Amino acid sequence: MADGKNTDQRQQYESQDAFEERVIEIARVAKVVKGGRRFRFRVTVVVGDKKGTIGMGTGKANAVPDAMRKASERARKNLRIVNMSGTTIPHETIGIIAGARVLLKPASPGTGVIAAGGVRAVLEVAGIRDILTKSMGSANVLNVVMATFAALHGLKSAQLEATRRGKKVEDLMPFWERRKQHA
Repeated sequence: MADGKNTDQRQQYESQDAFEERVIEIARVAKVVKGGRRFRFRVTVVVGDKKGTIGMGTGKANAVPDAMRKASERARKNLRIVNMSGTTIPHETIGIIAGARVLLKPASPGTGVIAAGGVRAVLEVAGIRDILTKSMGSANVLNVVMATFAALHGLKSAQLEATRRGKKVEDLMPFWERRKQHA
């Protein structure tokens, strides 16, 4: 009986190992109470399988390891699929959360991830390898990461957009893809 439980736990851990985990931020936050301040830790974690599935979670606890565990669990429960076009994104998009704005632009193969901080971590765990980004407005790390998620969530697949517009998929592809097809 005990052996069955161990194999179930092992299978659960193996399925979780498919996701790469990145810690975005560890912040000490305070609550003011009658006797002074109560300090806790807030951890923000991003997980992804490098194939277009990503999730973000935040966890708060009195100790950092507990907060990391909570954040990781919440990130795995909050998984989303990102529409990708090869190693980049299908079209330009802007994500806005509070005062943070993140611009994502597709890039030709070989460009790399031109991003910093939380935006880079999100894009790398998503599996996007060629992209140009610009973070505008607020520099709050949590809001910037959430704006990146909003931008990625707003991406439309080229096939669905082509059928909606009544065009061919090739007409909606980035210019470097169209150049390859004509050559």
